[in-house]
Order: sequence, then structure tokens, then C-alpha cells
Amino acid sequence: MSTTTSTFTPRLDGAPLDPSERRAPRGSGLNARVMGLELRRVLRNRRSLIFTLIFPIAMFFFVASSISEGDQVIGNGVVANVNAYLMVNMALYGAIMAATSAGASVSIERAAGWSRQLRLTPLQPVAYIVIKMIAAIVMALIAVSVTFAAGLGSGKAHADVLSWLEAGAVIIAGSLVFAALGLLLGYLLPSDSVMQMLGGLMAIMSMLGGIFFPIKDGSTFDHFAQFTPMYGIGKLAQWPLSLTTSGGHGSFHLVWALNLVAWGLLFIGGAAWSFRRDTARV
Repeated sequence: MSTTTSTFTPRLDGAPLDPSERRAPRGSGLNARVMGLELRRVLRNRRSLIFTLIFPIAMFFFVASSISEGDQVIGNGVVANVNAYLMVNMALYGAIMAATSAGASVSIERAAGWSRQLRLTPLQPVAYIVIKMIAAIVMALIAVSVTFAAGLGSGKAHADVLSWLEAGAVIIAGSLVFAALGLLLGYLLPSDSVMQMLGGLMAIMSMLGGIFFPIKDGSTFDHFAQFTPMYGIGKLAQWPLSLTTSGGHGSFHLVWALNLVAWGLLFIGGAAWSFRRDTARV
């Protein structure tokens, strides 16, 4: 004697549901509630907030206290306000730390089983990556806004409003490259060491890229720094603040943009590969 199994799923009211009537959630499961949970989780990370907000501002005031105010010639006929340069560099460091930490947090989620739980929900992998990227942008925006506000409030950093907005836009857009780096590290490294390694790695990259101290154009170290990840975004963020004696911006070098694009492709490709490898194991 055989039995027939119904292919229909009952509704809450008891009526059968034809599988053809099922609809995937809009936005692949991405919604305001999921985004809000991600932002609250990121904002509760005290270690990340220290390196994102407190450290850049403290470094700005510490270094700015020993720098004379006013515009100075910084090389190759370029005139700029050194404190404004310092402010942009510190905002860049804070934004990149925030974006990278937001991406690397996937390591903790994997260890806690949260990533596995999300795969049982309608949330699609693409939407999950989008959530991480949005969180990275929000954290980078907070870091830039707070550091710029500190520079403005100190009365030491001087630049026209348009230059500040351009520098901030470059930093926030470029931080997506480092959010991809965070995702790559989050999928490759164990959760108990990823954040510790991230802090040291970002500090080394900042020093090599000329974020913590200026690099003289054309020097031997400058030729080496051009191949490091933070060189391109650092130069691009500083460029709106540079002026020449004729009143225009200083020279723009294509190598800056090529550096950012090349590292961006590498980090994004690595993050996509590591994500596919991780999901394939489940």
C-alpha cells in the first residue's frame, strides 16, 4: 500500500500553499532591520572605536602641538597647511581602520556560528557583503567627520571647504578597498587573532605609505612606497589640499590612482575567493 505525500505547504490559516506562489524577499533579504543590527554590532566594538575615533584625534593634537600654524612649502613648489595635511592623514587612518575592522568582524561571526545561521535565512550572500560594505562606509564617515571636527575646532587646520569635502570623499570611497581587505583577513585568519594582527598590519602599512610621516617625492623611499597599499589613497586624499604659487592644485600623478585600483582589485578578488571557499564548505 502506498501513500501520497502532498507537495503543498499549509498556510497559517490551514489552506495549502502552492510552491510556485513562494516569493523571495525583496533586496535578497537586505532590509533596515538587518542593517541596523549590523551597525549596532560594529558600534559596540570598543577596541575598534578606540583606533577609529580616539587614536587619530589624540595623534592629531599631539603632533599638531609641535607644528607651527600657517601654510608652508612642503616640496616641489607646493604650498599647504601642514596641520590640515596631518588632519587628513589621521582621518584616513581612522577611516581605514574602521572599514577594515568592519570587514574583518566576519571572522568573529564565523566562530560564533552567526554566518552559518544567516545561511539558513533568505539573506543572500551578495546582500551579506553589501551589509558589510555599508557598515564600513558608515564607520569611515564617522571617523572622517569626528577627526575633521577636531581639526576645525582646534583652529590649527586651515583649508577651504571644497578641499575638505574632496579629501573626505576620497577617504570614504577609498575605504571600501580596505573593507575588502578586512573581509579577506576575516575569512583567512582565526577569530582570536585577526583583530590583533589587523592593528599591527595597518600601522606598518601606514608608515610605509607615508600616512604617519611625509615622504619626499622622488626619493628612494618614495619609489618603494608606490607599491604599498596606502600610498595611493594617501596621496589622493592629500592632493585637494595642495596649492602652488600660481593658486592651482599641485601636480597630479597617475600612479596614485593606479596604486589604489590595483590594490583594490587584489583585495576584492581575494575577498570574493575566500568567501566562495568558505561557503563551499557548508
